Amino acid sequence: MSDTGMAARRKVAVVTGGTIGIGRATAQRFARDGWAVAVLSRGEERLHSTEAELRALGVPALAIAADVADAAAVDAAAERIERELGPIEAWVNNAMATVVSPADRITPEEYRRVTEVTYLGQVFGTLAALRHMRPRNRGAVIQISSGLGIRSAPLQAAYCGAKQAVQGWTDAMRSELIHSRSRVTLTVVYLPAVNTPQFRHARNHTGRAQNAPDPVFDPRLCAEAVLSAVKHPQREVWVGRSTLQMAAAQALVPGFADRKAADMWDAQLESGPPPLPEGNLFEPNPGDPGVDGPFTDRVKPARAEFVTSRARDAAVLGVATLALLGLAAVAAPVLAAGMAMRPTAPRMVPRCRIPHPLRH
Repeated sequence: MSDTGMAARRKVAVVTGGTIGIGRATAQRFARDGWAVAVLSRGEERLHSTEAELRALGVPALAIAADVADAAAVDAAAERIERELGPIEAWVNNAMATVVSPADRITPEEYRRVTEVTYLGQVFGTLAALRHMRPRNRGAVIQISSGLGIRSAPLQAAYCGAKQAVQGWTDAMRSELIHSRSRVTLTVVYLPAVNTPQFRHARNHTGRAQNAPDPVFDPRLCAEAVLSAVKHPQREVWVGRSTLQMAAAQALVPGFADRKAADMWDAQLESGPPPLPEGNLFEPNPGDPGVDGPFTDRVKPARAEFVTSRARDAAVLGVATLALLGLAAVAAPVLAAGMAMRPTAPRMVPRCRIPHPLRH
């Protein structure tokens, strides 16, 4: 088959925020799997280098300058990708923004910007993808969330609020797809602390550089989880043991989780000042920091540490079954003893007919 024919048959993936950290690792993972890849981002320098990097992996690639908070720009990008690369099969909403700060020191403009990028950016990306996927009745949309989208933490109020809004909106959108019997899938991937450059590029009002609390995971693990969710659709995926622990704590003992989160204030900060306190909230920072952040020496070596909602449901069913079997085992002798002690009804003796002496 010709190169043109091969290119025509390639599946197409779109990754927002695809030029740095988790987004870039995800774009690379799709490319290594043979997908044509489009990335959306704001930084021109990183767009050019990422596009060249993806093409060097032997796949068609397209890098588009777009702010995901601009719905019209996202729609235009989707149209261009369909024209130049082909039908979009996977759309990964990865772009995010944050402010590391006590909640009362975040300005209204900063709250608005974090919400527009981290929440509305996923809404606009999903809607742009669905305009193309729903008529074809196929495709996968992946929402990149965080353990902080389940269990909030101090110094992360704007980000936590936006990520938790993503979960609520996605659940509603998924219900609508089910109602219309659509085969398009929606998955939320919850991430742990990940070694990405974002820790040095976030706006920061604390006066101290942001730290990633242990355990810290590799961006490439996140990319594996995303590709797996596209190929084997799941409702939710939790990456890293810490994310699953946060979800369990919030569901079972939220008051205890509040207290544990309060203790994480200093764990999120280093002793030195932040290198770029203004961060990339409103404008991209210069340079091309790539995939990895400053915590490489602390990264866990895991390459497949993620749990899907299907595996969780199976585990819950297994635990429930064992509990019922255990209850039955305990109850059986009690019931048997009760039956043995139950008084029996008096035995009825048949009456014998005795001849009357005067009748003979």
